[in-house]
Amino acid sequence: MSTSNLDSSSSVTESADVPRFHHTPFYCEENVYLLCKKLAADGIARSDGSDLFVIFISNENKQIPLWHQKASHRADGVILWDYHAICIQKRKDSNLPHLVWDLDSSLPFPSPLSTYVSETIRPSFQLFSEFQRFFRILHAPIFLRSFASDRRHMKDTAGNWLHPPPPHEAIVAEDGTVHNLNEYMEMSSADVIKSIGDDTKDDVYAQRLGVLVSETHLEEIFSLIS
Repeated sequence: MSTSNLDSSSSVTESADVPRFHHTPFYCEENVYLLCKKLAADGIARSDGSDLFVIFISNENKQIPLWHQKASHRADGVILWDYHAICIQKRKDSNLPHLVWDLDSSLPFPSPLSTYVSETIRPSFQLFSEFQRFFRILHAPIFLRSFASDRRHMKDTAGNWLHPPPPHEAIVAEDGTVHNLNEYMEMSSADVIKSIGDDTKDDVYAQRLGVLVSETHLEEIFSLIS
């Protein structure tokens, strides 16, 4: 990603130790991939990652404002990403809030979903239409099997790195695909679902590219899949 000018059995409520999770600036898609694996391996999430969801945020213009981002140089932490990726963990106990894991956020890590939405997405903030955000919701087990990136999007026309790559090997999907990041980050208003129903829940758990929703449906869909 780049900028423009401008439930588990665990009851995690306190901030986790961020350094224990791998983070390479501007590679949010690989960060969230490794984050999901780490949460499952460490017993913070279910071992199969079935309580985890990966969310890609973008729009047709590749300009999305998010607040409380560490890469921002502004006091309010707002920045324009071309896209962003986070993890949401649904809680087994209905009395506990869903958690957002965002390694690029300056908010507590993790943060309750409602807090993250109000502070980072700020749906009450009136945005011009070109900055309206879409959310691709993916079930983490499917994402971990299917996602691939050879990091081509982080090279200029001469083949030079725009930002230093992660130290680990590029991620290859189980079926051998070497790059499909563009399929996750490309979003069109024509593909945004207009209403949330049981078929939406089925698609989240079955479709490789999940479902695409507007911010008005973000918390609604997590209520449905709980």
